[in-house]
Amino acid sequence: MFLDNFYNQNQSELTISAEQGSSFAKTISNDFNPIHDPDSKRFCVPGDLLFALVLQRYGLSQNMSFSFAGMVARDTGLLFPSAPGNQFEIVDGRDKSYLQVSRSGETVNNQQIIEQLVRNYVVFSGQNFPHLLVPLMAEHQVMINPQRPLVIYESMSLHFDSLDLTAPTVELAGTSLEVNGKRGDAEFQFRLVDKGETLGCGVKTLILSGLREYQQAAVDSMVAEYSARQNTL
Repeated sequence: MFLDNFYNQNQSELTISAEQGSSFAKTISNDFNPIHDPDSKRFCVPGDLLFALVLQRYGLSQNMSFSFAGMVARDTGLLFPSAPGNQFEIVDGRDKSYLQVSRSGETVNNQQIIEQLVRNYVVFSGQNFPHLLVPLMAEHQVMINPQRPLVIYESMSLHFDSLDLTAPTVELAGTSLEVNGKRGDAEFQFRLVDKGETLGCGVKTLILSGLREYQQAAVDSMVAEYSARQNTL
């Protein structure tokens, strides 16, 4: 399984080290957010790694939704249910919830198809900044705090009209941002495509906190710093 290097299984508990989470973000998602750096004091496991692990373990269902309830710190012992129903949670040993999953419809467990979808989705998802968020911030004349950028992965959902899949890919369908004071709610809509045919759709939602007036120089600096990280890390 292509995810085997990104987690450790110890009996019933699954853990993800800072190095494993960071490697997934950078090598699979092409996501260079500093919060996924192994030496970051604010380090958290990429939400897309949890999404990928759920699909690997439980298969791809026709309708799925993922709600992120908390950030997973390094080496947190996670419990994945052994026989989940249509609604289940990923929790730790203290029953703290990190991910809530809902699913319905048919399910496929073909790991080749699941890997293809995961790889395509997480690369799409990793484009948050700067590719998708910067144009939205410019349009609405707001920006995140350059000194302490806070963008929270809130949820993701997908729907397939059919699970007769060969090599599913993900294509951007639209973006939006709703601003309420210092908070922004961003949506990234996407199409699920296979062999040139649209077979489904989905949406990813983010929460932007600490919004302030847009300053082009500050945004340019954030983009330049992010690009430099991509080229050096």
